[in-house]
Amino acid sequence: MTFQLLLVLAAGLFSTGLFGALSQQSIVMIMMGIELMIGGIVVAAAGFRHFLSPAVGSGQVVIVAAVVAMAVEMAMGFAVTTAVYRARQVDMTDMAGDLRG
Repeated sequence: MTFQLLLVLAAGLFSTGLFGALSQQSIVMIMMGIELMIGGIVVAAAGFRHFLSPAVGSGQVVIVAAVVAMAVEMAMGFAVTTAVYRARQVDMTDMAGDLRG
């Protein structure tokens, strides 16, 4: 796999996630879009690390940390979504207005 194909894959993942996050009103679908966007960023970072500095091993730790942070963030988001749905039977962003910061 070439560097250009890896960047095209990352751009495709990010674009699909951006479209999903902006076009959906369901909280779960928005979170899945954000997950795809972060996945695209991780793929691009892994590609840059692999092709620009293959001898340095510290980039792998950063990528694993990013994936773990992404998994934790999504787990917490799904927990909040599940709690809101159980409390008020709401799964759309327009009806969950009290989650605003």
